[in-house]
Order: sequence, then structure tokens, then C-alpha cells
Amino acid sequence: MKREIYLDNSATTKPHDSVVHAMVAMMADTYGNPSSLHRKGLLAEKELDKAREKVAKALGVKKAELLFTSGGTEANNLALFGVARQYASRGKHIITTQIEHACVYDAAEALQAAGYDITFLKPDAQGLIRVEDVQAAWREDTILVSVMHVNNETGAIQPIEAIGRFLQDKRKTLFHVDAVQGLGKLPLRPKDWGVDLLAISAHKIHGPKGVGALYVRDGVTLMPLFYGGGQEKGIRSGTENAPGIVGFGVAVELATKQLSQQAAAMTRLRDRLIEQIAVNHPDARLNTPQEQAAPHVINVSFPGLRGEVLVHALETNGLFISTGSACSSREKIVSRPLAVMGLSERELEGAVRLSLSPETREADIDEAAEILKQTVSDLQMLYRR
Repeated sequence: MKREIYLDNSATTKPHDSVVHAMVAMMADTYGNPSSLHRKGLLAEKELDKAREKVAKALGVKKAELLFTSGGTEANNLALFGVARQYASRGKHIITTQIEHACVYDAAEALQAAGYDITFLKPDAQGLIRVEDVQAAWREDTILVSVMHVNNETGAIQPIEAIGRFLQDKRKTLFHVDAVQGLGKLPLRPKDWGVDLLAISAHKIHGPKGVGALYVRDGVTLMPLFYGGGQEKGIRSGTENAPGIVGFGVAVELATKQLSQQAAAMTRLRDRLIEQIAVNHPDARLNTPQEQAAPHVINVSFPGLRGEVLVHALETNGLFISTGSACSSREKIVSRPLAVMGLSERELEGAVRLSLSPETREADIDEAAEILKQTVSDLQMLYRR
């Protein structure tokens, strides 16, 4: 059987065995409803509290400041719509960017259609947002600034700390960060950065799908997205996904235990793969910035090829990558972040993303480079016929 190399970790990761075991134990033994008053309910509630403590510790926040959600999409939607509706009396101006994940960008467009004034900031050619552009866009009626931490397609690290410093004395403006791609790859310190709301997700760090969290700074009030039993401090009603939350806690603990060592190892492997791509494919265009880049993402264009064709051809040879965001890769649409960076049509068509995890090994990188080299060569010969 052909060995498979999985380099699509920005889309999702394989759950750790310990995560799976913890979740199975919750489903098989500690299956009570955490809201129930009897012993089984109290045991489930206790396990949720332990998981909340683990996630809070990883972020350097209080566990009372964490709300569990169904994932990063819900966490980001709760932040944007929750702030917009709660603080509409302060103003209706929101600043975000053209490179946000769809769950933020589309939410901002929905708010725009509802009468809010949205400023979408454009990145530079490296896919980075300029702090001075945030400063220029800010107004007295700005109620929210939303800028992602790590771009899910290019790996570009945005200047979150510098933006937070600028907003420090803007007391009527809240600062939201989508940190889904940063968790487990880079240190996250929302309190130190002046961040009021921060979204994370479990399945990007070898945890389960269907569970995420939103950090909400003490003193910030959100209008709920939906109503029900009043779970999660009345902000996120619905019976908690107890097995998923417990799995999330285990995954966070593992992902942050040796964060700096894991990040250094991924950076070394990322650079190794970038170097081999540069040697084997001199016509390729690296879309990931050379500096201010996360340790696990490589975005590269092969002009003259179609990204989706290359993805399927690589799969037949045992290498799994993607064309970009997994949330939109099945649709025939151009990557918005790459387009606003100024890529040509041929570069946009030929763009693919390779993403690593702490479980990626040097042998995986070297074999992936060889598979990519041969597959690209075969496709280029086919297109020349």
C-alpha cells in the first residue's frame, strides 16, 4: 500500500489518540447532561470545568472569560454580531480586512447589508495589514476592529500586538482576533495584546471537529446569537458538546506543552520544503511572506497549472494538499486573499497550499518535494501537448 503524506493540516488535523480516548470515555461513562443536578450531570460538569481551565491556561486568561462554541465559525460570528448588536448605540462603524476567513468576511458583509458601515482594509503585496491603515480608518464611531492573527491561506502573521497598542485608549472600540490558525503554532496572549475577543478551534490542533471557544474579556457584553437554556453564561445556549470540549482540553494541553520547540521544528521543515520547491520549480511563485510567517503554512503558485488539477494529481501519488481554504475549495472561486495581494490570473489559478503539523517529519517533507516535482513535471508536459 502506498504511503500517504498529509500536508493539509490547516484544513484539519488527525485527532491525537489521547484526545479520542478522552472523548470515548466521556461518551461511554460520563455521559450526563452538565446542566443536570444529579451525580452524572455533576461529573460531566466537573470534566467541562477541567477542560475550560486547560484552554484558559493556554491563553493566559481566566476560565470565566471563555465560552465554548461549535467551532471557529460560530465563535467569530458570535464576536461580530454580538458586538454589533450590543453596542449599536455607540456607533455602527466596523474595521476588518479583505483577507479574513469567510466566517468573518461574510459576517461583515451581512452587517453591511443590515446598515453597518464596514471598512475592509487591503493588505500589502506580502498579505500583511498595515497598522497605519487601521489608524487611518479608525473613527469616533468605530465599535469594533477585527483582524485575524494568522492568515489561513498564506500563513502571514498580522501585527496584532501593534494594533492592540493603538486601540488601547480607544475605549469605545473593541478588538476581535480570529486566532484559529495561530493556536498551537504561536503564543497567544490576548490580555497582553489588548484583545477583547479571540476565537479558536479544536480541530486545527489534533482535537475534534465541532468545538471551539471564544475568549470574551471581563466587562465585554455580547448579544446572543440564539436563545435557549442559558448555558455558557447565557451567551451560548444549547447543551454543551461535553466529549468535544474535553477532547479540546486534551488537545490544547498537548499543543502548548512544548510550543516553542514544536514551532521551531515546523519552521525548519517549512523552510526545507520552500527551498526544495524553489530549486525544483524556478518558475513557481511563493505567496507566503518570507518574514512574519507562521511555521506551518506554505502557499505557492505554479503558473500554467490549475490548482485543483494539481491537488487531485498529487492525491493519486499519495500527497494530500489543498488549493486554499477548505471552506471554499470545492467552489470554483478565486482566492480573495491572494487576489487582493495582486497575483496575476495565472498565479491565482495555479495556487496551492501545503500545511504542516507538529507530527510532520523530515522524511515527509523530502518525499513530498519529490512527488511534487514529478507530478508538476508530468502535468506541464501534458499541457504542452
